[in-house]
Amino acid sequence: MVLNQCRRRRVPLSVAYLLLSSAYAAGAESQAVQTLAIPPDSPRWELQGKANVAEYQGRKCLYLDGAEAVVKDFEMRDGIIDVDVATTAARGFFGILFRVNDKHSEWVYLRQHKSGAPDAMQYTPVLNTGLNWQIYNGPGFTGAVDIPKDVWFHLRLEVAGAQAKFYLNDMNKPALVMSDLKSGVRKGQVGIGVLTGATYISNFEIRSTPDVPWERHLPAMPAGTITKWSISPAFDALTRNLERPLAPSEADQIKWQEVEAEPPGFVVLYRYREAPHPRVSFANDFSKRLEPQPGTKVLYARAMIDSDRDQVKKLELGYSDEVSVFLNGKILYRGRSAQNFRDPGFLGIMNPENDAVYLPLRKGSNELMLEVSELGGGWGFICRLADFAAN
Repeated sequence: MVLNQCRRRRVPLSVAYLLLSSAYAAGAESQAVQTLAIPPDSPRWELQGKANVAEYQGRKCLYLDGAEAVVKDFEMRDGIIDVDVATTAARGFFGILFRVNDKHSEWVYLRQHKSGAPDAMQYTPVLNTGLNWQIYNGPGFTGAVDIPKDVWFHLRLEVAGAQAKFYLNDMNKPALVMSDLKSGVRKGQVGIGVLTGATYISNFEIRSTPDVPWERHLPAMPAGTITKWSISPAFDALTRNLERPLAPSEADQIKWQEVEAEPPGFVVLYRYREAPHPRVSFANDFSKRLEPQPGTKVLYARAMIDSDRDQVKKLELGYSDEVSVFLNGKILYRGRSAQNFRDPGFLGIMNPENDAVYLPLRKGSNELMLEVSELGGGWGFICRLADFAAN
């Protein structure tokens, strides 16, 4: 399944319900609500990784560590998932998988080693087997919560259309409100995913609920955002000179794909390209940060900027994990923002406020090209143009 494919990644492995019209609500009441309770030893579980039936604190349960337990022969669009969990691990990543569909899914999970921290829990879409926690961060994606250890506690996930709510112990107040689910998958399997860290689950239950209208709650697109891009196929980064621009003959031979940034301006490359899963040597040994990392992927992204005069424009730039910036065939900037790269605790969260490049635009059409490399955690970029006045 999806997370099993992702376990090689060096990931530290971060709604308001729509009100129905009275007419829709009347129709929804006629839909039967299905309830499915799945005991630990049920043949309905599809287990992958280190997973087995166990007993913990007097309960029969499923034990998972670097594993998934996904319900067979069942798909959910809208519904409520309840489960009791317990963990003995000092460090780990575990949570609820939902709308699992081939290489894509949604995942809301806990980091027990971050208990009480702003990113103790996180929601991320999984796209082409890639987690996107470096891109989707902050309100609606991450939050602080206290995570119990060595005791059973309760989790609930309520999914309704393009929104969801996640609860931990307190079933009256959601710990995390996901106002806009990002994968685009509307229906799929459900289960539990444990990237790492011994975790026990019991009392797993799914209740299907009537479908609500699908309505996105997208953020605003800030002024100056560059939204229209063309992207190349992915290449092996170790075969490319990442500080050299494409020659015109090379660019002409590439089959470019037109893409458009999503609000607030992200170009999320896992939507279009398979996620790489290299074993990153400096993830656990900072002294190896400058070593080549086999398996790193790179692609080119280009956009055109029209200028009414010769001028300098500030380009606000966020990226994951590495970038080279070229303007009209000349390199202006090279940045590396991978997790653990700048310091051992560095996360590499992508924000447009992180870096800036000053573009010497000429009158007329200008070609902006990015060379974006990926190791893991989310492959993408965001670019915004802002006025710049030199003193």
